[in-house]
Amino acid sequence: MGRVTARRKVLRIRDGVSSHRPDTLAVEEPMEIRVGGRALTVTMRTPGDDFDLAAGFLVSEGVLHAADEVAGIRYCAGATADGGNTYNVVDVALAPGVAAPDASLERNFSTTSSCGLCGKASLDAVRTSAAWSVADDPLRIGPQELTALPDQLRAAQRVFERTGGLHAAGLFTADGDMLCLREDVGRHNAVDKVIGHALRSGLLPLRETVLMVSGRASFELVQKALMAGIPMLAAVSAPSSLAVDLAADNGLTLVGFLRGASMNVYAGAERMELAFQPAVR
Repeated sequence: MGRVTARRKVLRIRDGVSSHRPDTLAVEEPMEIRVGGRALTVTMRTPGDDFDLAAGFLVSEGVLHAADEVAGIRYCAGATADGGNTYNVVDVALAPGVAAPDASLERNFSTTSSCGLCGKASLDAVRTSAAWSVADDPLRIGPQELTALPDQLRAAQRVFERTGGLHAAGLFTADGDMLCLREDVGRHNAVDKVIGHALRSGLLPLRETVLMVSGRASFELVQKALMAGIPMLAAVSAPSSLAVDLAADNGLTLVGFLRGASMNVYAGAERMELAFQPAVR
């Protein structure tokens, strides 16, 4: 999709020398998600994989659990006064018998690309009940496999390579094989796009997988992993205290500061396959 990036003229200053030149930027636009024609939320996102984003958002909110619960997803024509299609409004039609979202999921205001929870109507709705437990997931992985993931994630970020302005979320097997990668200006959107792709492909729950994200590990990202049945979340930066608590309470393995050959395991360390060397006396 051509709208993923945009060109803007900038004044570039390097070592005291200035010049005017075009620069490539990541596009950020609002997207309204509707369910059955009813507006549910607006999020700021990078256009692309919009149907995955809408589906993944509904998985994260506990509305969807399987591909056959979706009757269809479409862009809405008539989004403008002249009846045009901006490709910024997506409507999800639920299959017969699937309950519509509870009114408590509606946002009081548009969510931003950096925080999908900012507009929650009630904090009581944050701890969404997951359809699957990850506590008994048999995933086991060694540090060597984990430390290879950030480079794989970075190498696969085609739009980041051009703009330097996008987050990424990648889904991996325990052997380090990449199953899916999505980019977006928001970490939570990138994760929703991965989860939505999995839902639409009939892959939920995502047992024995690792979700690797750029940036930090927030409470919301841990919650999204749990809602998709993902047993391990790894991030290149720090987690929040609430993210660690939620992971520990639900049996999810949470890894932070995954850089080079080092990492911190904040919860679920039993999934790490470690070869401890005896102490040298």
